[in-house]
Amino acid sequence: MQRFHQSPTDPEFVQNPYPFYDRLCAAGDLAWWDDYAMPCAASHRAVHAILRDRRFGREVPPEMAPAIPDHLAPFYAVEAHSMLELEPPRHTRLRGLVLRAFTSRRIKALEPEITALTYEKIDAFPSDTPFDILTAFCQPIPVIVIARLLGVPDDMAPQLLRWSNAMVAMYQASRTRATEDAAAQAAAEFSDFLRRYIDTRRTDPRDDLITHLIAAEEEGEKLSTDELITTCILLLNAGHEATVHTLGNGIKTLLETGTDRIDENAVEEILRYDPPLHMFTRHAYEEVTIYGHTFQRGDQVALLLASANRDPDQWPEAHHFDTSRPVTQNTSFGGGLHFCVGAPLARLELQIALPILWDRCPKLRIAEPPVYANTYHFHGLERLMVQLD
Repeated sequence: MQRFHQSPTDPEFVQNPYPFYDRLCAAGDLAWWDDYAMPCAASHRAVHAILRDRRFGREVPPEMAPAIPDHLAPFYAVEAHSMLELEPPRHTRLRGLVLRAFTSRRIKALEPEITALTYEKIDAFPSDTPFDILTAFCQPIPVIVIARLLGVPDDMAPQLLRWSNAMVAMYQASRTRATEDAAAQAAAEFSDFLRRYIDTRRTDPRDDLITHLIAAEEEGEKLSTDELITTCILLLNAGHEATVHTLGNGIKTLLETGTDRIDENAVEEILRYDPPLHMFTRHAYEEVTIYGHTFQRGDQVALLLASANRDPDQWPEAHHFDTSRPVTQNTSFGGGLHFCVGAPLARLELQIALPILWDRCPKLRIAEPPVYANTYHFHGLERLMVQLD
């Protein structure tokens, strides 16, 4: 297995990680990334296979779980109930209960609200000066949609966004002690807010996701209050983070390539070409030999989702943005047991917001060079300054 060194916080890598992924892919299905001290799956076939291999999973084997520092206890109290970090049987139970409440019908019913919200945000664009479309459009739409889905007032959306940003920073390569302290505080405050909100919904039910999650709790299989809190936090954190980055990356790519037809194929190509999440790790649960490497129980492997999406063996001219290419399953939403439960909502938001934006703002242009944020393993813009001509 070839070894590679590449700091994930290196400015050149942050702005364009794809040349590094090309080198990894050329080395084979697995390569060793020194900076993460683990093998990485870079090819589409390896990422696709390991995502679905039940010998690997997200949950740390219990005998290998590290001690949790006191200052991070509030953060990991939330993580302890996250279906993103669990395996069967707990994962099966949690995911099943969430899907009973987070139905395709409920998601489809959000279409008029997403449409109206998109028009509202576009109507507020300044007409005579450059502006950051991330803060004007890409950030507020997903977080307000999730807030409404949960039944939380729109005016809480900025606070939800602050809590969410603080918590997801824990997964970034640039994480520091200050990041950890902010994440722990956000987790505690977010949990306290949701606990009060859940208590209110128990006595004053509404037609919102929290009420439906409580109803699922009361029908045989139960969600505890802590599980309800974590599930709501996960839906917001994962849901808004991915969609914000995908909207921003997509708008950048569409403007840079001069694409003027936005349909479902274009949305899928946006997801493939520049996805919001680049890496997901898995733990081996037994001795596994795959692609010439033997993993022992507890060993980790990094699955490079974005690298898999640019694999030339899967997509001809993989570095070319082509909205006419046949839709082939990409890895942007993961796969297997942990396939993103919010994927249908994210796709719906993209399929509504982007065509309306292009229809209403046909002369939208980039006003200054886009800059990606130093947030790996996420990949999203720090800002995207645009102007209406």
